[in-house]
Amino acid sequence: MLEKIKATANFIKERIQASPEYGIILGTGLGGLVKEIEILESIPYKEIPNFPVSTVDGHSGRLIYGKLGDKEVLAMQGRFHFYEGYSMKEVTFPVRVFKFIGITHLFVSNASGGLNPDSNVGDIVIINDHINFFPEHPLRGKNENELGPRFPDMSKPYDKKLRNRAKLIALENSITVGEGVYVGVSGPTFETPAEYKMFRILGGDMVGMSTVPEVIVARHMEMKVFGISIITDSGVPGEIVEISHEEVQEVAMKAEPKMTLILKILIESI
Repeated sequence: MLEKIKATANFIKERIQASPEYGIILGTGLGGLVKEIEILESIPYKEIPNFPVSTVDGHSGRLIYGKLGDKEVLAMQGRFHFYEGYSMKEVTFPVRVFKFIGITHLFVSNASGGLNPDSNVGDIVIINDHINFFPEHPLRGKNENELGPRFPDMSKPYDKKLRNRAKLIALENSITVGEGVYVGVSGPTFETPAEYKMFRILGGDMVGMSTVPEVIVARHMEMKVFGISIITDSGVPGEIVEISHEEVQEVAMKAEPKMTLILKILIESI
């Protein structure tokens, strides 16, 4: 595993001839941030050794290297999910590679179902914590000490300074944002009303099928993490309606410009 990570990282570094410090993972329908990047290199996942390939609509499947303002960034336009049949080691493989390329800060975005009655469809929520409901843990198995400790601390999974800075950016740009706990589940089904209710009782504000494994691995490797979510459907009792992946993408794309603005200014301001 470690040799594959290093080989893939070396391939990307040779291709881009750089070691950027800022990594971005763009979720369902949230690839618009790429338009703000001065693209210097674009690599389809299928060309990257050992990389999985996206199989979901809304996930373009390419690695973008370029500049966001004066910051060099590496952006995944499309991520990998446990429900696609990948193991957790495969889902989080790109995060490991990011670290060996030189990434110190990871920014993750996603679309999610809202659990908090105070949130509405289309709202942007900054993630301040998560609950892991995936059936497999990304750190399960023999630990490689070169990657991180056997028992990593998770008391501060999402960087407080980055969260506070993002809230200030939102305020200065008249963008309403919430803050809450993301529940990570395997999918690929959307939740039942009883499941929505359970996740809310347990302390969740939104639920989705990604992010948590990537954040666990990023923290295992001591990266600073910022997470942001767009509420694309409601799991609040009385507001639950049938939802499709296409509708999720549509709502995400409508709210995306605001999320993109926050991420762009946040990364440029570090």
